[in-house]
Amino acid sequence: MTTYTPDVAVVGAGTVGCYASAKLADEGVDVVVVERKDEDEAGHIACGDALKGADNFPETIPKSQLEPAITNSVVDHGRFEIPSEDAVLDIPVPGELGVIDRYKYGRLIIEGAKKRGAEFHYDTVVNDVVQDDDGRVTGLKAMQKGDPVTYETDFVIDGTGALSLLQDKVDLSHATFDTNVRFSQFSSAYREVLTVDEPVDYHDALVFKPTERAAGYLWYFPRTPTEINVGLGFQMNEEPMKLVEALKRDVRQRPEFKNATVKDKLGASLPTRRPYDSATAPGFIAAGDAAAHVNPTTGGGIAGAAYSATYAAEQVLEALAEEDYSEDRLWNYNERVMEHFGGRYAALDVYNIFSTAYDLDDLMSMLAALPGEQLSEALYSGSTGIGPLLALKTLWKSRGHWGTMFDLYKAKQKADELLAHYETYPSTPAGFDTWRAQRDTLMDEVYGTLGAEPKY
Repeated sequence: MTTYTPDVAVVGAGTVGCYASAKLADEGVDVVVVERKDEDEAGHIACGDALKGADNFPETIPKSQLEPAITNSVVDHGRFEIPSEDAVLDIPVPGELGVIDRYKYGRLIIEGAKKRGAEFHYDTVVNDVVQDDDGRVTGLKAMQKGDPVTYETDFVIDGTGALSLLQDKVDLSHATFDTNVRFSQFSSAYREVLTVDEPVDYHDALVFKPTERAAGYLWYFPRTPTEINVGLGFQMNEEPMKLVEALKRDVRQRPEFKNATVKDKLGASLPTRRPYDSATAPGFIAAGDAAAHVNPTTGGGIAGAAYSATYAAEQVLEALAEEDYSEDRLWNYNERVMEHFGGRYAALDVYNIFSTAYDLDDLMSMLAALPGEQLSEALYSGSTGIGPLLALKTLWKSRGHWGTMFDLYKAKQKADELLAHYETYPSTPAGFDTWRAQRDTLMDEVYGTLGAEPKY
């Protein structure tokens, strides 16, 4: 049996694996990225392809190295199609937004990590995690091209994606690591990349559309005017949908896809939940989708993963320097995530919970009445506010849905309270239990106010 002894093993060659390993290798750390796919397939990941925040990416693999993968840089707004109201709602998206070729992006970040000295082990499937008697993670067991291998390492970074199987192998009973994770908190998604003969008229927009049930959503994201990422997702706490069939049914109804050809197709799970309360354990950190450090519905998937990976690597660097592998030493990683974007993503989850408690037609009618600028502020600014929801014009347009409008206003208030609580995230694990209990009390109030089923 072959045994490898890197300082750090990062599992998964996606955004987390590449940004974390690039940062570590750049500082002289011996780091190995363990990837289950072969070398040609690595980087091929199901994604909506929307990229927000590329202008402010971590410098370890800077935007300049990613630009060849950005195929559409003119996108500047979201377009919500509301068939039940025969309406279209345009929502401005501030800051830089683009659509990418996800495979090309995946190849570029792998190349960027390799240039900085990271080593990649392809065709390697992790089947167990090694811990010492005190519960500290000290390595991995895997199959590499059919042969058993082991990794003896100081730290393991989990970048394996949503519903991480790696976490099922770790005994986290003595850590603060969030184990309140169920499939019902995620979405299942399927996407195809279609090519068409004529340019679509929404080449500058990200198009969203509800499915026949409130649990689902469709997207149409133009990589180029004639190459469109089309996809469908549904909340896994609802009755399952036949994703491929539902997507194809909608595509057939859209004239722009007549005679379209399929370039690529792939499925995945997506975190549609708040970030993990804690993503640290002795010798172990989870980042990106593996810790729900993303918000895919606002284009914040890739950027959130890149930043959480960088924060994880920087925390590991400090721990290695002090030879301290404890959770106390890693804790600042959780703080940085919550301060940067985690608290806002947790607050936005209140609106996801709100959407599960109401009839689809009522929600769509109300959405058609809301000002796009205020929705943009809610989704993309540091505030979770909806703005002047009760303005006279909005009230008149939304007549018949005032009860739901008022409930949305109450959801906004609860989201603000939750965001304020996340701003008090504890500076040490010692304050974590009290903080979490107070947060859970706030969430009980959210469920009671909205009449929604508990999500966590």
